Amino acid sequence: MNYTTFIVKIISKPERSLFEIDDNEILYTEFVGKFYQFRKNEYTICKISVWGNLAYDVLQYYQVNDYLIIEGYISLHDSIIEELNLKTAIEISAVKAYPFALTAPKIKK
Repeated sequence: MNYTTFIVKIISKPERSLFEIDDNEILYTEFVGKFYQFRKNEYTICKISVWGNLAYDVLQYYQVNDYLIIEGYISLHDSIIEELNLKTAIEISAVKAYPFALTAPKIKK
């Protein structure tokens, strides 16, 4: 695995899961994002997984169409996103996430 940094656009709603390990619950969040490749002049779809407190922050503060700076480990898997019909897909296990460009919050009246 390689440590990398990307600017990623969130294209699916972050979904949460809870894992129980030795009587401790660990929050796990995953979502689909895309990043731009300048050499190929195209977008690449990837799955981003986040664990622990950072997963809670992603659920709480970020939404679809937000841009994040993601630091983490990149790996390749066979068709992890079935609905997109990809043979090989990229997965990023995020260690850090920073807001880059956020959509305006919805104001309730």
